[in-house]
Amino acid sequence: MTDIKHRIIAALLALCLLAAAMTALAEGVTLPDGEYVPDGFSFSGGTGKVTISCPRVVAANGAVTATLVFSSPNYPRVVVDGVEYTASHDGDTSVFEIPARINEDMLVVGTTTAMSQPHDVEYTIRISIGEEAADAWESEEEMEVEPAVNAALEDRDREITGLTYESTMPLRYAHEFAVDYFEGGYKLLSIGDGNRYLVVPEGGEAPEGLDAGIRVIRQPLTNVYLAATAAMALFDAVDALDVIKLSSLQASGWYIDNAVAAMERGDMLFAGKYSEPDYELMVSSGCDLAIESTMILHTPKVQEMIELLGIPVFIEHSSYETHPLGRTEWVKLYAAMVNREAEAEAFFDSQAAIIDELKDFQNTEKTVAFFYISSDGSVVVRNASDYVAGMIEIAGGRYVFDDSLTGESTRSSVSITMEEFYNAAVDADYLIYNASIDAPLNSVADLMGKSALFADFKAVKEGNVWSTDRYLYQATDIVGSLITDINRMLLGEQEGMTFIRKID
Repeated sequence: MTDIKHRIIAALLALCLLAAAMTALAEGVTLPDGEYVPDGFSFSGGTGKVTISCPRVVAANGAVTATLVFSSPNYPRVVVDGVEYTASHDGDTSVFEIPARINEDMLVVGTTTAMSQPHDVEYTIRISIGEEAADAWESEEEMEVEPAVNAALEDRDREITGLTYESTMPLRYAHEFAVDYFEGGYKLLSIGDGNRYLVVPEGGEAPEGLDAGIRVIRQPLTNVYLAATAAMALFDAVDALDVIKLSSLQASGWYIDNAVAAMERGDMLFAGKYSEPDYELMVSSGCDLAIESTMILHTPKVQEMIELLGIPVFIEHSSYETHPLGRTEWVKLYAAMVNREAEAEAFFDSQAAIIDELKDFQNTEKTVAFFYISSDGSVVVRNASDYVAGMIEIAGGRYVFDDSLTGESTRSSVSITMEEFYNAAVDADYLIYNASIDAPLNSVADLMGKSALFADFKAVKEGNVWSTDRYLYQATDIVGSLITDINRMLLGEQEGMTFIRKID
């Protein structure tokens, strides 16, 4: 009987894997639309005198294009899959835009004119993009979705047949979730997008007649698959990292030391990115919850298959919070899943205290632009009502963009033309480049390479160009540190920075 049961499970898993493969082939999408910095790039072939790099990859409408840079100006063309692509030259290099396949070997034939006659040289390249790069885009993509109306939370139904309501978790800044407590240790988690989750205590049973729209999370959680990377720091903050056994990032993708250490010890395993999870590993390891970002909504078949395997899917929603501490306060929701509410309250109070200390700080009236340049040359800035703008205000600065530029959109990120950006930010006292989406700036020359217009900017002339860290999007637990960084920047201090650095 046990053997039959195992065969049935294996057959169901095989069907899921086949469906996933067929879906991927049908959709033909390797990456969500966006611009990426590869996690890794390698090449082999040639004589060793010429090196190849791949500074960026762009995905758009199902097509993936990679930029290849040869360290020699003597390559006029390359051939990929029988198609010829010509180079652009800057005197020292040969640059190509080619169609790319991610995480697999590709043959590229380059023609060099450095010899007495043109000669074809074969190279094998491999462009690697894991969850780290995709998630950097993911955090910005989440901001581009219209935020949900919170009336559903304000008017939510607190009645569950068979359970007796006791109380509601008090919140100070978060508006995108609510936690209601019931007798016997039951908890109802309500999210701003309308999703609801019933946390059932160890030894308990879900009540009969439970609304079909309420997903059940059973305690104790011991084997969570975490694909919403913003949540890792919050689990770590309440000393609950041991429940995360499966990760959507490799160890190299985490800035959180305890997560890196857990993966290096083998206590936490890589189980595939959010769009391509290792279903077999999830089943064999006894995964009891998948925590996903809103990126899972782009791959509904994946969510469907995870749930088909009996694993509840929780969709993280903290990026919709408008106050910086609203995101951090999600630590209380995750703590409710693992019965660590007291630890979460203490941790959150410590973070709130950091910001409270800055509330009475006299504003410097210095203006700050926070932005990055997208692959099409437009400039992506934060909405004037976004939490990043709030951080700048709390830190003692003035966000240079106002509603007249960002408009009435409720999106957190707004794309504007370079001309609009120039008019609004040319006299800004400070420029902060958002390197959690684009590649970090190593010099002002890197910024100038994106547009020669930056030569006119006050911040460039006065040496006040800064760049964030690539891992900023993971730092939901210590937003107070970023605010403190900005405050120090405005005061002319560079020591003790956590997430931003000055660019010369």
